Amino acid sequence: MRRDLTRPHLAARDGEIRRRWNSPPAVTVIGLTGIPLVQPGDNLAAIIVDAANKQGTPIAEGDAVVVTHTVVSRSEGSIVDLEGVAPSDFAKRLGVEQGKDPRLVELVLRNSKRIVRMRGEVLIAETKHGFVCANAGVDVSNVSGGSKAVTLPDDPDASAEKIRRGIMDLTGLEVAVLVSDTHGRPLRRGQVNLAIGASGIEPLYDRRGEPDLYGRVIKAKVIAVADEICGAAELVIGQVAEGIPAAIVRGYRYHKGRSSARLLIRAEEEDLFV
Repeated sequence: MRRDLTRPHLAARDGEIRRRWNSPPAVTVIGLTGIPLVQPGDNLAAIIVDAANKQGTPIAEGDAVVVTHTVVSRSEGSIVDLEGVAPSDFAKRLGVEQGKDPRLVELVLRNSKRIVRMRGEVLIAETKHGFVCANAGVDVSNVSGGSKAVTLPDDPDASAEKIRRGIMDLTGLEVAVLVSDTHGRPLRRGQVNLAIGASGIEPLYDRRGEPDLYGRVIKAKVIAVADEICGAAELVIGQVAEGIPAAIVRGYRYHKGRSSARLLIRAEEEDLFV
């Protein structure tokens, strides 16, 4: 079918597409190696800038820096010694039913607003932040071999803002910072990296009202760009033990902003699967 280029908006859109074909956009994802095991009180911004400089990929203007919540929580001291956790009777019962350490179950309960689903060994909870995820984000991986657990940052947006401000102070550059966590999805297998904290970026890109290639108005396209950036970073981010808990995503032209990552949370009244 031939395009009707006599219509101005279609001609303009066709010209824009041709320009993109001639100079295709590109996004680069750079894993930051050499980051030491983060300890409470560590300056993550300085650690990230230093790691980027040492490997020859210094942070640039407009970069999006993705940091896993585990290292953010470690730096903020959100580490709990399970030896000091006294499980309730309910946590003990759930621990037996799910084959889990009742102290860990108790920690999950303490960090939950509500239990959303329980099936077999799976415990899905809504955190105090509003995130719905396995074990309320409580994790024993890469902490101490199992005797300690790490919880989500108290305020992931504030954590992202602190890191962003630190990077700006050290480099003089405007960047976005995202705090990420790995979540499962109810209708698809496997886990993906999502944004739980954001600073310097609009987490959603609302394209409703824009014309498509043929001038038809888009009515239902809102892109979760913060999640997509974190998902891209996950391709190079490894476990903390591998020393790659952060990545630079370069080349994506995100919209700057001061919105919270909580904008990504779907309100209960909008949930079609409750």
